[in-house]
Formats: sequence, C-alpha cells, structure tokens
Amino acid sequence: MHAVRPINSTFPPTLVNALRWVLRPLIKLMLAKGITYPFLSEMLKDLFVDIAENEFKIGKKPLTDSHLSLLTGIHRKDIKRLRHGPDSETETIPQNISLGARLVSLWTSDARYLDENNQPKPLPRFVKEGGDISFEGLVASVSCDIRSRVVLDEWLRLGVAHFNDENRVCLNTSAFIPAHGFDEKVYYFGHNLHDHAAAATSNLLGENQPFLERSAYYDGLSVDSVKLLAEQSERLGMKSLLAINKSAMDLEKNDALKSSSRYRMTFGIYYYSEPVEPEMPSDIKENPHN
Repeated sequence: MHAVRPINSTFPPTLVNALRWVLRPLIKLMLAKGITYPFLSEMLKDLFVDIAENEFKIGKKPLTDSHLSLLTGIHRKDIKRLRHGPDSETETIPQNISLGARLVSLWTSDARYLDENNQPKPLPRFVKEGGDISFEGLVASVSCDIRSRVVLDEWLRLGVAHFNDENRVCLNTSAFIPAHGFDEKVYYFGHNLHDHAAAATSNLLGENQPFLERSAYYDGLSVDSVKLLAEQSERLGMKSLLAINKSAMDLEKNDALKSSSRYRMTFGIYYYSEPVEPEMPSDIKENPHN
C-alpha cells in the first residue's frame, strides 16, 4: 500500500488512513463493474452537497451556495447545478425483496412453520395438501396480490428455496440473502453497509448513545482454525439473528396498535478472513529495488 501524501495537515492522519482502508473494497467493486473515477467524482459531488445541505444547517435557514461551496470545497457553479437537479438517493426496496423478507421472517419465527428444533419446516406446495401450513398458504398470509407460483419460481432462480425428495418446499437460508441475482444482492449490500457505517460514524462523532459495533480480530490462525471459526460464526450468528427476528416481529405487532413515532433498526453479523501477507525484512523495505 502506498503512503498517503497529506493534502491538508488539519486532517487527522488516522482518519485519512481509515477512510482509505474502508474505501479499498468499494473501489475494487467499482473497477470490477466498470464504474470509473469521473463517474464516482460526480456522484461524490452530489453526495457532498446533499449531506452538507441537510445535515449541517445553521438553525432553520437553508445554506447559501457560497456557504455550501466553502463547506464542501465544490465550485459554486456545480453547487447550483446539483442543488436544482433531480433527487436520486432513495432506498427503494424492490417488491420481490420486500415480500421475500416478510415471508422468510414469518417462516423462521412463527411456531406454526417451525419443527421441533425450531427450524423452518419443509412445506407442502399447495393449500390442498397442507392447508394454511403450506407454501401457498404462507404467501397468501402475507399478500393476496401475488401468486405463490410466481414467488416460488423466483426463489428457485435466486437459490432461496429448493424441493426435497418429498416435493416439499425447503428454505435454503435463514435470512433472505439470495444465492443468485445481482440486483437483489446489491440491495442488501447497500442497506447493510450503510447501516454499519452509519452506526460506526455516529459512534465516532458522539451524536447519540453508542450503537453496538464490535468485532473479534486475530491474525495468527491456520487455515483449519479459520474454517472452524467460520462455521462457529455461522451457527452462533444465525441463532442470534433468528432470536432478534422473532422478538422484532412480536414487538412490531404490539407497536402497530400504538400512535407513537416509528423507528427502523438493523441488527447484522458479518465474518471475513484472508491470508496475512508476510512482513518484509526491514532492509528490503528500506531498499526495495536492491
């Protein structure tokens, strides 16, 4: 990794290095998908103006173009163009994901759909075979506007469900994370990374009561140990997710009867591993071309 040449000495070097580290996987994704620096630069301008305008107001008065230019370092001509352009940043949940998430949530938390080990039951495909405790009944309990056949075909395509030997519908995952389907995975990519970054940012800025944002880190492990820890993380992580999911569903039903303001929440778990690069001897570091 190249050293950072300080552009402005007032920037905390630790923050600059952290931002570079955070951006590396995102830049890798952009390059892999053909997103170029000029495109990213224009998008960043739009984001800088939008966030400065909405998050850094002085009292109730809107910021002037000049103030925004001073705050963001973006030229006033660009500020004017961006402020009067169409709004583009909204988190719209695709219908298949919104419906799918509710179906999976119900299937993994409602006792009617769980076996003696609290695992999602394989479901008969049609109501005529299993009544309400069927895949058709499950879909009908959430939406009457879409046929279960349409949902099932999409889930089979995405790798969310499969048929067992008894021709019953089985859930492949305990959370709606498609195995296939780029657009579907991109939605969760944006949602999960945003909320994780928002929690960490809020903690750094001290804006609210600190959010839960913790991790365990080790760098002296063998391949076998990493595999064992990955399996343990998957098992314990899914147990936590299912418990939170069930509590949230029960609480949401009770809260629907109240007139208080609404909040959203995200509880997430991740696991990552990669080989550790061996550290170069100091003489090679100092004379890399020798």
